[in-house]
Amino acid sequence: MAAQALQQPSFLLANLKENSTTKPFLQRCQELVKVIDDYPAKELHLIFPWLVESVFGSLDGVITGWNLRFLQARSNEYNIVMEFLDPSGPMMKLVYKLQAEEYKYEIPVSFLPGPVKASIQEGVLPDCPLFHNKLQFPPSGLQTLSLALNPFEYYMFMFASSLITPKNYPPGQHVSSSDTAYFVLVDTYLKYFLPTEGSVPPSPFPDNRGSVSPPAPRAPSVPFAGYGIHSTSLLKRHITHQPSVTADPAAQEIWRSEALLQVFVEIWLHHYSLEMYQKLQSPQVKLALLQYRLSLSSMPCQPLTPPGSGTLNTYQVLSPFHSLPLPRVLLEEPFTPTEEHVLVVRLLVKHLHAFSCSLKPEQVSSSPSAHSHTSPLEEFKRVVVQRFVQQKLYVFLQHCFGHWPLDASFRAVLETWLSYIQPWRYTGEKTTSPTDPIQGVPDKWASFVQENLLMYTKLFQGFLNRVVRTDLVNVQNALMVFRVAKVFAQPNLSEMIQKGEQLFLEPEHVLHHRQHRVFLTPGHGGSFLSARQPMATDGVFRVKSHVYGLEGQDCQYKQMFGTELRGAILRLIQIIAQARQTAKRISDHSAEVAANNSFMSWFGLGFPDLNHTLNEREMDDTGECVKKTHEFLERSLDYLCQIFRLNTGQLSQLMATLGSGQDDGNSRQLPDCIQGDNGLILTDLGRMQIINGLRRFEIEYQGDPELQPIRSYENAVLVRLLFKISSVINERFGGQMEALCSRPDFLGRLGRHYLASPEAAADGKQRRPETRRTAERNRRPRLSLRPLASYRVLLMLLLLYIFGALFSFGPISSTLLILTGGFLYGLFITLFGDKLRLKSH
Repeated sequence: MAAQALQQPSFLLANLKENSTTKPFLQRCQELVKVIDDYPAKELHLIFPWLVESVFGSLDGVITGWNLRFLQARSNEYNIVMEFLDPSGPMMKLVYKLQAEEYKYEIPVSFLPGPVKASIQEGVLPDCPLFHNKLQFPPSGLQTLSLALNPFEYYMFMFASSLITPKNYPPGQHVSSSDTAYFVLVDTYLKYFLPTEGSVPPSPFPDNRGSVSPPAPRAPSVPFAGYGIHSTSLLKRHITHQPSVTADPAAQEIWRSEALLQVFVEIWLHHYSLEMYQKLQSPQVKLALLQYRLSLSSMPCQPLTPPGSGTLNTYQVLSPFHSLPLPRVLLEEPFTPTEEHVLVVRLLVKHLHAFSCSLKPEQVSSSPSAHSHTSPLEEFKRVVVQRFVQQKLYVFLQHCFGHWPLDASFRAVLETWLSYIQPWRYTGEKTTSPTDPIQGVPDKWASFVQENLLMYTKLFQGFLNRVVRTDLVNVQNALMVFRVAKVFAQPNLSEMIQKGEQLFLEPEHVLHHRQHRVFLTPGHGGSFLSARQPMATDGVFRVKSHVYGLEGQDCQYKQMFGTELRGAILRLIQIIAQARQTAKRISDHSAEVAANNSFMSWFGLGFPDLNHTLNEREMDDTGECVKKTHEFLERSLDYLCQIFRLNTGQLSQLMATLGSGQDDGNSRQLPDCIQGDNGLILTDLGRMQIINGLRRFEIEYQGDPELQPIRSYENAVLVRLLFKISSVINERFGGQMEALCSRPDFLGRLGRHYLASPEAAADGKQRRPETRRTAERNRRPRLSLRPLASYRVLLMLLLLYIFGALFSFGPISSTLLILTGGFLYGLFITLFGDKLRLKSH
């Protein structure tokens, strides 16, 4: 141990790096535990950034780390990793050990989420305490800006960023989110630092600074404009103004809970356009920025003070930003969250609801004056959902609703949304009983619904816009419609939403909400647990503040229970009914095919239909899925009628209209189209008909009929030989054929029968989309000998020759008789074909 203690820190880091490539994983972790226990914080400080990167990976994605997103419980390394990264494990012990000192670790601004990065480059500090007093201005220039974070913040930042950082993982690895080490660790950290019972366990190392300690003095750091008059955090008042001997331990430790949640929210939910980010900034920040820029317009830009020449003031630090162009690339920064990302966000939402609902009843019912005596953790529970999550989650979900593919993976986004709008599910109380299985939403949640009105109405409209473009015959899509309809059909919920809309539409008889936004936004520059302000209790003020705060003063609110949306609901009901009919038709057809195959299997026969080559198990699965689809759609109709109060008469009228317009005859028609310059063009109605299986185009070969691929029932040699013969004849006598077919008399009709394509000889109705050029080329008169290459035609000719031989006819005589019979058949069709077609119709 003495020899180890005499080692220089650089030697310690070099040895650990060497061991990471040569020793087994278990032995490496055991040595890390020993190092953390034996070495002082001064030496551990240098290995901490390397260790965090080796665990979670680098921010640029080059280092993959321990692959926590792919590590599952069946792996041998799973238990070792979970024990090492546990909130009470060695890694967190190292964090606390360093936290007790004044060490800081830098995160380049370039690795922050796009809107935050663009905002800082514009000269506006983000409206989040996580970024306050931590910006570092290096002497080398503004291109290497960074944030100085304490060890706990740095650790959680790297942990949260590893979820969204694209990495070069080995091929063949697939993510199963719910049982991976990363997913379990997120759940563990949330339960440890945001406990629903008890308080956060204290740190084993004393740290009276918490999150209040300023950035390290080795790099200058000053606040941005507009942040000089920040309100003091409730927790900071506890920490700063109370002696350390009598300080509340909960107040000393609650900053970790706040820091963890700020990191998770900023990293996971803060990915949208800079324009939207600036729209969500509080008016106080905008006013300060405007005043600052007006002051800059009348002052010359001065260079940065050289290092060591004096103290940097606010103007000298910020003035270079005034000349920087806005990074337009970040305005439209593409961001597509993965399904794993959304599932982790849902886990966060569910735990925050449980954490918030664990607020003690006496704290809920206490008067405002009593809040000064509540513990910091209880105060945190009271404000955590509205002040931390609501705004960013709304924009995050809105982005997902508008950009997510129209497939079954949208279920993750849907369940995240439904989890947020149902906080009563996470109270720990039983919402149903055997005697009353369906209970309404308790009245105490009316204020939550009003303060989150857009989460219900605007996102429901976004879901409605998606669902009308999806295939509802698919059981997964039908299930999503059923889930949403079931949630919104809960008793009392629709009344609460309608009451919130009525409050929003009432005239403004209170002070304008933007004069009081300070009551609804976090304390600027301090904790979200700022001193409680006298919140307005008026419902109109509360709802208007929520809507205008998220959508802006110029928002055009569309009522969920208004006339326009009611028409969209009626259309959705029609689409659901159409999909239900299609599902029934598929179910009946599948049952018929299964019955026929079952009957013919007794004789060892079957139908070689290429469109129905499913085995027995697949047929059973298809039938079961279609049955579930029909059930989901049926119940969705009932729930939608309950939500929007549609009576049975209106529903019967819709069904009658649907039945008269979508019978079996119409289902075989073309989808709704319009004639364009190059052929048929689908309308929106036509697309909906195709998606729901109501109508379809006939899938046929649209090229030159003579150049179709050789079929299995054709002789390849004969196809090629007859094509050459017919091509020579068509090329030589093409003009005469066109002249013959263009005649209006009987000979012209006879020529069109033998020489025109089947499309021209038919009723002339177009049953598939094709360009005019293709149609004109396929309808030119031509002689086609390809039918003679069919094995069926050859077999028929052979039988005719054999039959003629029985009556002593030679090959020449039989050939003449066959040609005569074919000519007489064509003559008969030419004379009486039109009458026969009319009778058939």
